[in-house]
Amino acid sequence: MLSISTDELFNFFQKHLICESLTKQEVGRLIHYLQDKKYEGEEVISDAGEVGESLGFIVKGKVLFNGADADHTAVGKQGVGTLIGEMSFFDRKPRNLRMTAGKKGVQIFMLTRPMYERLKVEEPFIAVNILENAIVSLDDLVRHMGDDISALGHYVHGFGKR
Repeated sequence: MLSISTDELFNFFQKHLICESLTKQEVGRLIHYLQDKKYEGEEVISDAGEVGESLGFIVKGKVLFNGADADHTAVGKQGVGTLIGEMSFFDRKPRNLRMTAGKKGVQIFMLTRPMYERLKVEEPFIAVNILENAIVSLDDLVRHMGDDISALGHYVHGFGKR
């Protein structure tokens, strides 16, 4: 069970545009499928090479993404109101990055694979909303990655060079 009421989770979803078409009653039913997970500062949430068995909504704190190299080079971060773990969760391929809690820790509402499988059967409308949210999250990631690659190209090649 989550450490949040149905009203609070509904308001959180509305504020962060997560599954915003769910009614308060549907959010109340979703609560029973989610797990409340807390990670201390810099604790590993999942490592590169693991296949994602859950996806999560960040409720408090930040999640840092680090490379699989020896130095665990920082490559990105996600904050409150974002979804994490959706890529490996849905394609069942090993993660390319390590996910760790930010320095102040992080709280995540996790949806495990077994609970998602139940959700698809018992609450298909809610499951579709989560899937659509994951698609939007991945789309946002790809768009930002495209912007980053473009900016890097401009940096490397310079503006206006002939």
